[in-house]
Amino acid sequence: MVARKKHYRPPGKKKEGNAARYVTRSQAIKQLQVTLGFFRRLSILKGIFPREPKKKFKGNNHTYYHVKDVAFLQHEPLLDKFRDIRAYQKKIKKAEAKKNADLATLLRTREPTYKLDRLVRERFPKFVDALRDLDDCLTMVHLFAALPAVERAKIDVELIHNCRRLSHEWQAYVSRTYKLRKVFISVKGIYYQAEIEGQKITWLTPHAMQQVLPDDVNFSVMLTFLEFYETLLGFVNFRLYHSINVKYPPILDPQLEALASDLYALSRYIVSNSRTSTLEPTAASSSTSQQLEGQEKEMQADESELRLAQLQHQLPSNEPGALMHLMENAEFENEDDQDTKECKRLFKNMKFFLGREVPRESLLFVIPAFGGVVSWDGEAAPYKESDQSITHQIVDRPTQGHKYLSREYVQPQWIYDCINARIILPTEAYMVGRIPPPHLSPFVDNDAEGYIPDYAETIKRLQAAAKNEVLPMPGVGKEDLDDPQNLLVEGYISRAEANEAVKTKKKMATLEKQYHEELQRELQGAVMKKSKQGSEEDAKASEESVPDPKQIAEDIDTMSKLGMSRKKRGLLEAIEKRKERNTARISKLKERKKKLKSSEN
Repeated sequence: MVARKKHYRPPGKKKEGNAARYVTRSQAIKQLQVTLGFFRRLSILKGIFPREPKKKFKGNNHTYYHVKDVAFLQHEPLLDKFRDIRAYQKKIKKAEAKKNADLATLLRTREPTYKLDRLVRERFPKFVDALRDLDDCLTMVHLFAALPAVERAKIDVELIHNCRRLSHEWQAYVSRTYKLRKVFISVKGIYYQAEIEGQKITWLTPHAMQQVLPDDVNFSVMLTFLEFYETLLGFVNFRLYHSINVKYPPILDPQLEALASDLYALSRYIVSNSRTSTLEPTAASSSTSQQLEGQEKEMQADESELRLAQLQHQLPSNEPGALMHLMENAEFENEDDQDTKECKRLFKNMKFFLGREVPRESLLFVIPAFGGVVSWDGEAAPYKESDQSITHQIVDRPTQGHKYLSREYVQPQWIYDCINARIILPTEAYMVGRIPPPHLSPFVDNDAEGYIPDYAETIKRLQAAAKNEVLPMPGVGKEDLDDPQNLLVEGYISRAEANEAVKTKKKMATLEKQYHEELQRELQGAVMKKSKQGSEEDAKASEESVPDPKQIAEDIDTMSKLGMSRKKRGLLEAIEKRKERNTARISKLKERKKKLKSSEN
């Protein structure tokens, strides 16, 4: 059979390959018949971003989009809506140019609007998908909540208030349901991580300082992202609030809202409206002294089985629905996982008071998320500084006024380090006026990095002591823990267990010695047999011909690299360089550590 010759294709007749699958941005704009600003805005709202084809047929200086993405944008109803809005804005400009103020005002009141609810449902068909993509959304909303209103950047006051409201609603839910897991303070801001429905959500909030807007940032693109993120976060908050049986949007106390205590007002609203408040006396009153009493009562009957067994005798026989209601609440409490229960009890029965110079909003969010009760110096505060039941006062500088002996004065870092360690750390190193220990990041795996700081080892030992675990002391190996006599002296095992462990250890040592002797005899027999068969010169030649293991490993690496493609070889070299840099950094840290110890001595 004769092979058919490929038909010659004139240029421009039919496209194949990447030229048929991708178009440049200018071609997409021409196809949609919109401006660059509208195209960029529509792409952000629809979640369509540039692609990187393997072969850029128009050159490296172009931005490419997939043909199907452009066709997806072409059938979007928002495209017609944007055109209508643009035509309507021309009418307003025309009325203003003719100095017809009444007509311009009337046209502004009737300007067409649009909603992004359909796009949220389209992009996130499941609630888990929305939670998975919530990191950038929360970071953007918290950023604009801390920015000042600037007219030239089109950042108005209403936008900032809306972002602040959404961020406080999110924080109130995370705090009330004890879903916060990690906190880290850096130069950029404060990193938080929460775990909701199995999804780890990490976001960054800026420090409470005066923000300066740079001139080289395109705020129009950021505002387009924020427009979608506001709708998305509203959907997420609505779903989360209804999951704990709380109405959304919340109705806040106007007095607390006027005093800028939105987060505290939201916490009170959630406590008073959630269904779990039937088990907690904290929802029956607004004063925090009664909240502390409620936590003590809850601690006495912490397990749901004990509570049910006690209340079965107290309930009248003619109220069967009461016991059923109690069972439902008990089941709701048992839904909490181990991490949530652990976080809920960290600051239990502790009462905090915040000084004026500490980050109030962050601590108001963090302390209740781990079971603590907190107040501050202000009109809407739950209790005053003179309250004798306060256990800890968070200050950042020495107090000038009266000092109470019944409480401990610590720096704010103590709160965050206790949260990351999940234990109550000693307060001696965090007292006012002292240089606190290094603030370690909970997002760094020290074992994987190859370098464990001293304070991380100290925290590890404190955690083991809290869990009654045995860890080797500094300079002592793990094999010393296997000695039963040491464990008997330390009081970890009884004498009978120690004797049994000694017998088992002797038996294992005997078996191991017997195995090594048999292996040594087999090796000696093999060597003798070989020496009889060959001469001494052959033995020397065989010894000389034994290859070096390092050389073999290098040859294998070289051969494997030769069989790789250029892209994979570059990735492998980048990984090796990263390992070398990491090793150099670790050795540098160890040298610096040795110098510090030698200078201290």
